[in-house]
Amino acid sequence: ECIVLVGLSNQKRTMNRTPAGEVVIVPRNFKLLEELERSEKGLGDMSISFGLVDSGDTFLSNWNGGILGPGGTQHDGRFYELRIRCPDKYPAVPPEVRFVSKINMSCVDSKSGIVNPNKLNAMKNWNRNMGIEQILIAIRTEMCTDQNRRARQPAEGTTF
Repeated sequence: ECIVLVGLSNQKRTMNRTPAGEVVIVPRNFKLLEELERSEKGLGDMSISFGLVDSGDTFLSNWNGGILGPGGTQHDGRFYELRIRCPDKYPAVPPEVRFVSKINMSCVDSKSGIVNPNKLNAMKNWNRNMGIEQILIAIRTEMCTDQNRRARQPAEGTTF
């Protein structure tokens, strides 16, 4: 069952529509609970993983993420740990993503490990129908680009 909200704001958003054409905005926690359930059931891309940092986090704000480095790249065989924060305005805005594991990538700040939203297409072109999984897949895909696939990487196991 979805709640139909009409005329919330004039902010441009991509949303679901009912067969009658009404705009449906899925509440933040419903969306995050759905994402958590998909992840816990192992649905989706098996080269990424994500879940809550603390199962008692009733606001579903702080998440752990993991990416298995793609084969044929400098990332091959590595497991990268990330922290993901879903702000209050999520899913209207993308989550904030930071690598815990040190990595050398064009979209990642070399000092903090923060993923620059302006340098990752999935974050730059964010819409509320996307989720944590799409961001992690986009980061993994970015590891395969010419700019990142051969980039020399810090020693495995080092952290920001």
